[in-house]
Amino acid sequence: MPPAPLTPIWCAEESASAPDSYVAFRATFAIAASGPVTFQVLGSSWFNVWLDGAWFDEGPARFNRAHPEYQTYTAELAAGQHTVAFLVNHIGVSTRILEPIAPFLACSAEHAREPVALAWKCKRFAAFTGGVRRVNPQLGFIEWCDTQLLPATWTALAFDDSTWGTPVGATLELGPLQPLTIANPRALTHGLQLLAAGELVETFGYERDDVPARFFLRDLAPAELPPQGVWRRYDLGRVRLMRPRFVINAPAGAVVEFAYAEALVHGRVSPWINLSAGDSCNLDHYIARGGPQEFFPLTPRGGRLLEVHVLAPVGTVEFIREEIVERAYYGAAAGALQTGDALLDRIWSVGVETHRACAEDAITDNPTRERGQWAGDVVTVGMDIAAAAFGDLRLCRRSLVQCAQCARDDGMVAGLCPGGAAFLTTYAAQWINACVHYWELTGDRDLLVEMLPCADRNLAAFAAKWTPDGLQDDLGWGFVDWGYVRNPGASDMGVNLHYFAALQAMVRWCDELGRDALATNYRSVAKVVHAVIARYYAAEFAQGGDTWTRIGYHRAALGLRLEFFDAAQSSAGRAFLREHMLACFPNRHDAPRLSDPAANNPQLITPYFGHYALPELIQHGGMDFVLDQYRTCWGWSLSGGRTTWVEVFDTRWSHCHQWAGCPTWQLSRWLLGLQPRFDRGAMHYDFELHTGSLPQASGAVPIAGRADAISISWTKSGGRLHYTLQTPIPLTLHLPEKLGGEMITVTGDFRTSWSEQDV
Repeated sequence: MPPAPLTPIWCAEESASAPDSYVAFRATFAIAASGPVTFQVLGSSWFNVWLDGAWFDEGPARFNRAHPEYQTYTAELAAGQHTVAFLVNHIGVSTRILEPIAPFLACSAEHAREPVALAWKCKRFAAFTGGVRRVNPQLGFIEWCDTQLLPATWTALAFDDSTWGTPVGATLELGPLQPLTIANPRALTHGLQLLAAGELVETFGYERDDVPARFFLRDLAPAELPPQGVWRRYDLGRVRLMRPRFVINAPAGAVVEFAYAEALVHGRVSPWINLSAGDSCNLDHYIARGGPQEFFPLTPRGGRLLEVHVLAPVGTVEFIREEIVERAYYGAAAGALQTGDALLDRIWSVGVETHRACAEDAITDNPTRERGQWAGDVVTVGMDIAAAAFGDLRLCRRSLVQCAQCARDDGMVAGLCPGGAAFLTTYAAQWINACVHYWELTGDRDLLVEMLPCADRNLAAFAAKWTPDGLQDDLGWGFVDWGYVRNPGASDMGVNLHYFAALQAMVRWCDELGRDALATNYRSVAKVVHAVIARYYAAEFAQGGDTWTRIGYHRAALGLRLEFFDAAQSSAGRAFLREHMLACFPNRHDAPRLSDPAANNPQLITPYFGHYALPELIQHGGMDFVLDQYRTCWGWSLSGGRTTWVEVFDTRWSHCHQWAGCPTWQLSRWLLGLQPRFDRGAMHYDFELHTGSLPQASGAVPIAGRADAISISWTKSGGRLHYTLQTPIPLTLHLPEKLGGEMITVTGDFRTSWSEQDV
């Protein structure tokens, strides 16, 4: 526990507890000697922190009501008086990030191992008009602020807060407080590329008639009407979760608006967010106090394009500083890959950058539309991308734990949490596999011990909905893939296949922990589920005709992965996967497009499902085919100057979705040859190399829990493949049978060569 109690406080003003209210807190304190001061902070809503007038950090990290986690911040301070200041936006509505909680702020401080006395004052800021528009139904509210009403220096030490009120104690309806189990997200400052600038004219409505429409309908090239302001448009390089931090000199009363978008619409920054399932408004609005002034929104927004409009007489506006502050979890990637093919190398890197863009206090769906922690973004593609690029997998672990903490009453783990909880059968099943896979990647056996009761309850929810034909559809949302077409019949075999995979993983889990009775039970359940799925496949084959088309791409890929077919059927199934992919967009530009979530069609592929389908081809001699799919399909995704992955192979969806990045982990895994198997012991790796016709590759494989990596390179010459591995710490390499099946201990440099044919 923290050295001083985290006592919750709030502002006594009645309006301070209304949704979308803004409350400022200041605490003065003194330290006798210079040195580090450590703050422990938790809040029920979004806050920013300043130390002695300088912006310091932000929070909170998302949490479940029963399992709150406070953040710890440390600053080197001189002896003497100091001030810590908070601005808290009490959102008061459900978002993808947090559920509504009675408002509070809690902060304690420590210096030289002793608690620091904090003298608090507070005030609700009426400068912010609450509830003008929500960003969309998944997020909070836009900022609408008359900065003329804000005390200009309220965060500074010298500010006189004697007229401010004293906070009152707040009710803390939470579970026991624990420290955050991940690192604090980073605040990264970036410069901006100016794309265009000019003058503008208003063309639509009153100020709040339709806020985003008024912004978008302004004439940015006025010819007939006199200009009413100026505008500037910037490219951020890629989609980011960020906040503009501008210093603008404008006259008092000037309106300053920042709008954000992932892509230009008709050449403009459009402040609407597609597929929001409701109204959206991706902008912030301020009234200037006059003179040089910093504009720095409290809450981050998602986008790649930023457009600033200033409504003031032309010639009276000066842009002094133009930058953004990105909220991100990761620093530089420890992983790397170079193949000699510029497009493949770019595809690998874009997967890393998209994952980085979707990582803050969680691995999220995307940074713009919702920032939701969907289990499917972590337990499938996300965990493997993280392992290929970074040594820090704590975000993945925290997600697995939060899914369990937010389980439904019947035990099913959450597919979306901790805000806006949703329950998906497939994600709940994949969660079982992901816990086991996390153990493989990290050796963290404690997670299996901690999560076993949750896993058992999770699978009990499945058992309660089992019938002789398979799982009932009302167990939860049976999401297999966007565009997926369910098989006819009483039960969805795509969902049953995920359930069977979970049961196989659960048997491994129980065996590892010595839970023999549980393992025996799940073997029996798996046998029953296997029989139902096998009966489905047998019935399809018995009909004859175009069997694989009836089975469909998704059920074929999952069946191959889980070894439901004999050798001849498997060969035919892999041929079907290749034919199906080649018949779909982007391989065929006349094929159906996945224009929206309801556009289901059997002639579709998605980047997400490449996580399941492409390994079946890679591991059976199809690496060249898969490399061509990367070049064609993911290459298409990069057209138009895109620098992060679109959610599906259609530009009308999110333009930053890390679950579309399976080429990153697949290229790293099979072109460098190392698969972490820390479940066998620390620094154990399976060796499996699939090079296709590439002549060379090099790169780095991160080591879980460390900042360094294993360096690898290989080249082909004279019919042999020459392989070099350099490791900073000893590792154990498990060779496949075709290379002798040995277990080799490698220290420092390892150099060998094999016949190309053998590899």
